[in-house]
Amino acid sequence: MTVLLKTNAAAIAITVVDRSAFQTLAQTLPTPTRHWLSALGFTGAPDSFALVPGPDGKLGQVFAGISHIADPFALAALPQALPEGRYRLATNEGLTLQAEAAALSWELGAYQFDLYKPRRRAPAELCLAPSADAQRGLAFATAMAATRDLVNTPAEHMGPEELAQAAQMIAKQHGATFKQIVGDDLLKQNFPAIHAVGRASTRAPRLIELNWGAADAPLLCIVGKGVCFDTGGLDIKGADGMRQMKKDMGGAANALGLAALVMAFKLPVRLQVLIPAVENSIAGNAYRPGDVIKTRKGLHIEIGNTDAEGRVVLSDALAYASEGNPELIIDLATLTGAARVALGAQLPALFSKHFDSARDLVDLGLKLEDPMWHMPLWAPYKAGIESSIGDIVNTGRNALGGAINAALFLEYFVPENQDWLHIDLFAWNDVARPGRPVGGEAQTIRTLLAYLEQRFA
Repeated sequence: MTVLLKTNAAAIAITVVDRSAFQTLAQTLPTPTRHWLSALGFTGAPDSFALVPGPDGKLGQVFAGISHIADPFALAALPQALPEGRYRLATNEGLTLQAEAAALSWELGAYQFDLYKPRRRAPAELCLAPSADAQRGLAFATAMAATRDLVNTPAEHMGPEELAQAAQMIAKQHGATFKQIVGDDLLKQNFPAIHAVGRASTRAPRLIELNWGAADAPLLCIVGKGVCFDTGGLDIKGADGMRQMKKDMGGAANALGLAALVMAFKLPVRLQVLIPAVENSIAGNAYRPGDVIKTRKGLHIEIGNTDAEGRVVLSDALAYASEGNPELIIDLATLTGAARVALGAQLPALFSKHFDSARDLVDLGLKLEDPMWHMPLWAPYKAGIESSIGDIVNTGRNALGGAINAALFLEYFVPENQDWLHIDLFAWNDVARPGRPVGGEAQTIRTLLAYLEQRFA
């Protein structure tokens, strides 16, 4: 941790301002300080900072610009840019940054995936007064960093077995029970779709399950797509399309991140986490275009394209989740390129049967700066996934509405009266921003946690 929950008067003070606050504050600063900041061109712009020397020539204080006091990335530009050492937030001038935002943004700014490449330097440390809000910010940062690490780890070291080990570690940390169904046992226990997608890999497919909470609490089920590497199968991807497919388990990583927060904050729910974990590989026993696969629900899927494998493995997991009659199912999946074409990398697509819930989530996501965008479960498009030899086909008639077609496919495996949220996310930063380096990302889990707190409080 680079945030230390303790006071330290000797730490270097950071004065937090926005443009407006800086204009007011600048008039009260000592003339040398005002001239120094003017020479540096500091105006309080978000993600900017200025180092101000003290009388002895050493670093005396820091001015940092933010957009607003609740910005979850307010201080993210600082930990790896400021000189090594300990800092504190000034309390007698500037803005008072929310403790949760301060802790979260500092930790996210210090994040670096260093499993293989050591850091060049240690990040600066921030001393914060102990508080529940600061603890909450650190809890979010811990879950988000763990999510990023899972996505960033190459498939060589993050296959189905390693993903199961990560889930087991999270279960142990929070007192949850862990189990998994592996390899041909998937067939024995009626998970044929998961088995079909993963059987060609030398690394056995599996269904990972965590359970936590009181038996009489409302059941919440979180499902995450765990395709640990996706070649596309026999409908093989091109080199560019396959390059980042270690991230195709980003839904599972985000599901585990959200589950860790549910347990850490002790939400009054009975939590079930389901992760179908597979590699979509190529071998003589790989599933083929044109095959018809029976699912746990009994529906038969015609395989239009083996590269639309995520919805196939999720079909068994969603059917199993529904058998417990949960109050809510949330699935998270790096499911379609079509969602990225429509909304880009930063906006996950949200599908819900209930417009009011979807609107609440969109509004909440915008407020928390952890956004998602509502897309329609447009029933007339179901005609595009009808099959002449099976119940449904895993591809549409053409490329139009691809994210909607995938969501409608999943809806077949969720009972009509079952409350369900489907989130098609990217789980990846394609450009670097403060606190958000290029690589794996936790998306929507802060918003979903806040929504669950409101719903189950």
